This record gives sequence, C-alpha cells and structure tokens, in this order.
Amino acid sequence: MNDEQLRRSVEKQVKRMKRAEKERTTLLAQSVFMGTLTLLFVLPMIFGAYLGNWLDDMAQNYSMRWTMGLMLLGLCIGVVNVYLFIREHN
Repeated sequence: MNDEQLRRSVEKQVKRMKRAEKERTTLLAQSVFMGTLTLLFVLPMIFGAYLGNWLDDMAQNYSMRWTMGLMLLGLCIGVVNVYLFIREHN
C-alpha cells in the first residue's frame, strides 16, 4: 500500500467516525423512542379491554368473551403498530 492509498483510507475512516459521532442518539431520544413504542403497544390493548368490558356488561349473562376477544385484537394491533413504527424509523 502506498502513501496515497493509506492517506485516503485514513481520511475515509475519520469521516466515517465523525458522521457516527454526529448521528449518535442521546439517552433522551432513546427514552422517547421506547416510550412511543410502549404507547403504540399498550393503548390498543387497553382500549380493547375497556370496550370489551362495556360490551360484556351490556349482555344479560356476564361473560368475558368480548373482553378477552378485544384484548387479543388489541394485542395484535399493538404488535403491528410497533412493527410498522420500527420499520419506518430504521
């Protein structure tokens, strides 16, 4: 390897290191990202549980069919939300 190739290689590595330093995420940014993922996952499940509970209360014989069914639907929606959010941001 001659001197010119070595110099180019070192310059390329320095640029890459500077770019990585600028693009490094902070603890606050990571916390916001994780909080958003949590809300995207949990809120549909909670909404399904409340809606299912209300529908079960409307029925004559109290059962948990609507509650459990809509909680599972909320779980599926939450997983899809998290997947789409991560795919969009990476």
